Amino acid sequence: MAWSLIPGCWHLQESARGLEKARQQLQEEVRQVSGQLLEERRKREAHEALARRLQKRVLLLTKERDGMRAILGSYDSELSPAEYSPQLTRRVREAEDMVQKVHAHSSEMEAQLSQALEELGGQKQRADVLEMELAMLKSQSGSAEQSFPFSREEVSALRLKIEELEQERSHLEEDKKALEMQLERLTLQGDYDQSRTKVLHLSMNPAGTARQRLREDRAQLQEECRRLRGLVHALESGHPTLADLEVAVGLPSSEEVAELKKQVESAELKNQRLKEVFQTKIQEFRKVCYALTGYQIDVTTESQYRLTSMYAEHKADCLIFKATGPAGAKMQLLETEFSGAVRELIELHLLRQDSIPAFLSALTLDLFSRQTVA
Repeated sequence: MAWSLIPGCWHLQESARGLEKARQQLQEEVRQVSGQLLEERRKREAHEALARRLQKRVLLLTKERDGMRAILGSYDSELSPAEYSPQLTRRVREAEDMVQKVHAHSSEMEAQLSQALEELGGQKQRADVLEMELAMLKSQSGSAEQSFPFSREEVSALRLKIEELEQERSHLEEDKKALEMQLERLTLQGDYDQSRTKVLHLSMNPAGTARQRLREDRAQLQEECRRLRGLVHALESGHPTLADLEVAVGLPSSEEVAELKKQVESAELKNQRLKEVFQTKIQEFRKVCYALTGYQIDVTTESQYRLTSMYAEHKADCLIFKATGPAGAKMQLLETEFSGAVRELIELHLLRQDSIPAFLSALTLDLFSRQTVA
């Protein structure tokens, strides 16, 4: 790979990066100090302009004060004390007050001027310090560049080498991503690494079952094709016998057919006997139910049962129940001419008590009592 550099070149690269970082830091500090120096210079110029304005204003106030004193002196020299009027006295007082205000304002301006001069001195001192720091940083930057033992051409060559290595590394990363995508695609397609993946085979594998069924079907088809070929060969040979056809086609022999017929007849006879036994048992069961419950139960249609009491006065007196619900778990009484005659029993035992056995028992007792009374 292109990463196999000699140790000296690697150390040169590290030293170049360190010096480049130090140079950038020094340049950043120089820019910061230069910005602070410019800001301090602007502040100093603003304070100098303010000091000049204050000096001019103090000079004007001084001149104005001197002029007012001169005017007051001329008034005092021209007028005698007896000639002073109250108005003049008032004006003199106003002039004196104005002079005092001017004196106070002048003192305040002088104080502001002195403060501005002090701040200006501080700003100049700070500007000098910043200029010294800037000079020191520039000298450090120059010494750092001079202490670098390699020429700019060598540094440029190293930078180009680093860029080439970075490009090659990016290409290798792209190749790695492409290989990972290809490996993932192969994994999705069913491929796997045998050294890292263990395959479990199911004992009842559907694919294996399907392959076994396919092999069995193919064997059956091959056997059928063989028999058909034998039949065609027997037919082509001319005047084939029945035994030859049976052997060629694979049909059972006449003895086997007779045996099968006997088995079928025996099975039919057995079924007939079972039917007779079932019919006998069914009739016996119906008679027992009739004797025990007093009702003859007949199936009229699907899920409908007709109940006729042994004590019924007429043959048409019957009740019809219909099986509803899952597996006929619930019985429902249908409307008949006989059910209309026993409304009281229906309302009492079916609607209120919800008991069909109680209703049937009460109906049996009622019909029995009618026949006894009659």
